[in-house]
Amino acid sequence: MDSKISTQEKKREDHFISAVKEGIGCCGWILLFLSGLLMLITFPISIWMCIKVIKEYERAITFRLGRITYGKARGPGLIFILPCTDTYVKVDLRIISFAIPPQEILSKDSVTTSVDGVVFYKIENAVKAVANISNVHKATHQLAQSTLRNVLGTQCLSSILANREEIAHNIQTILDSATHEWGVKVNRVEIRDVRLPLQLQRAMAAEAEASREARAKVIAAEGEMNASRALKEASMVITESPAALQLRYLQTLATVATENNSTIVFPLPIDILEGFVKRRK
Repeated sequence: MDSKISTQEKKREDHFISAVKEGIGCCGWILLFLSGLLMLITFPISIWMCIKVIKEYERAITFRLGRITYGKARGPGLIFILPCTDTYVKVDLRIISFAIPPQEILSKDSVTTSVDGVVFYKIENAVKAVANISNVHKATHQLAQSTLRNVLGTQCLSSILANREEIAHNIQTILDSATHEWGVKVNRVEIRDVRLPLQLQRAMAAEAEASREARAKVIAAEGEMNASRALKEASMVITESPAALQLRYLQTLATVATENNSTIVFPLPIDILEGFVKRRK
């Protein structure tokens, strides 16, 4: 693929170079002479019309009698334009971002959704952006919208919700390949929002709530099981040591007294409880 693209680029460069070498003909030279003569007559006023400033992030494509001069973009800095015969087009090389308006998508599982996104791109070849297409920005916008609909139309709703990054990368690859002939480089594509129908939102919310309740019941059951096991082990330890039972009893009395802010008088001595325990054994 890369070798094919490089071959096409080389052919196009050779075409521009050959166009320059062909010359502009006798009439062209006459027009250039008259243009230069007009510039000399109106000097120094004409110098302000002939010199143009191209900024660092811009490139200028100059046309002389309809042909692209030098076969490449010019700038940044000062460029010289002959009056009447030369025209130029400025091309901005900075990264441009635009939002894809919400698109109605019919997914693979027949669910209608509304999806929007954002695309980041820049012009990598100014000559192609001017010579190969009339409006590169409008064409990129329209292609991004149609590509978003086509790619998402082949995905299920669950896949759209779960694999946004992968789908965005696929859209970026398709856009970058399609806009290469326009001199455009697509840097990034992001899917911003997926809007679902109200009925589907309610159904998914009910499903999620039921799933959460089921998990909560399982967790509660596991907690009760662990608590019962711990209680069984504690009862076995207390049964083996009567003194531990008495300490637990006193601790319970202290806890109750602290919580209720009251004094509890227990008339029976603890030794009586020990006698009951021994008799039970």
